[in-house]
Amino acid sequence: MINRRLYIRPEIWELKEAFKISRGIKTEVQVVKAALEYCNVSGYGEAAPYAHYGETVKSVMEQLEQITDQIEDGIMHDELQEILPAGAARNLLDCALWDLEARWRGKDIFELLQVDRPNKTETAVTIVIGTIEEMAKKAEQYAAYPLLKIKLDRENIKEKISAIREKSPHSRIIIDPNESWTIDDIMQLDDFLFTHNIALLEQPLAAAQDEELRDFKGKIPICADESCHISQDLEGLIGKYQAVNIKLDKTGGLTEALKLKQQAIDMGFDIMVGCMVSTSLAMAPAILLAGGTSFIDLDGPIWMKKDRKNGLEINQGLINKFPYDLWGGGIRA
Repeated sequence: MINRRLYIRPEIWELKEAFKISRGIKTEVQVVKAALEYCNVSGYGEAAPYAHYGETVKSVMEQLEQITDQIEDGIMHDELQEILPAGAARNLLDCALWDLEARWRGKDIFELLQVDRPNKTETAVTIVIGTIEEMAKKAEQYAAYPLLKIKLDRENIKEKISAIREKSPHSRIIIDPNESWTIDDIMQLDDFLFTHNIALLEQPLAAAQDEELRDFKGKIPICADESCHISQDLEGLIGKYQAVNIKLDKTGGLTEALKLKQQAIDMGFDIMVGCMVSTSLAMAPAILLAGGTSFIDLDGPIWMKKDRKNGLEINQGLINKFPYDLWGGGIRA
């Protein structure tokens, strides 16, 4: 007997401006949305397949179609971890399951998972790669924001950082080269980054080359992004990274993300919570990871030309309230 109904569909969301990083540029994002319905109560999830991890909308849709019967027959989070690998497909199902469970039980998601509710959540706002002048102008626009994330490649690194720091003297700054630097770049820039009060250096080397970081004693903490997907990755990061970036599309959902966060803390890593460029439906579950973390980067919705109804309210780098009407609201239909 089929107890639930799973509906999945691909969606395209236009960006309000181009999002350029070291490995490419995008003007729209392609996501997959899931709705899981049981007795007129629905839970929702969203994921953004990432080509860098070998995912496409087509591949995610095919993964989901292959296990639709199992999902509709009633499997829950633990079983989902067994039948799907970490990635976008598992993420949107896991999040849809949590949303459905919270609404069915009439509990909000923080109560259900026994996670502290945030009051206001400070999120990084991203400045993508541009000319020195373009990036400085953005930094001036965001000068009052508490946390900035700067995308860089290997072009004009010092000039761009100097211009940004001049225009935004008080913000904490994360530098994210998206795997485009070399170990020589890191060593040569270490003092410069320190004198410019950079708070974090995120995944400077390609994941396949990050063994070169082992036992490097720099002045700026280095955060693993592409090198850290799930909790089993943590052991191999010791001696190379001081922080890890947890993204639901990498962990395959909130269930594994919570496990990864706790294990990382227990092992002495600092925590960053990140996202793919997506709508507020993808951001909301990640907010449950925010407590006790040093860096939150959930600015995906501000890149949307138009976000989902009842999306996040992000003002000057602060997420002001949780979007219960969109996800995790705990209200039975």
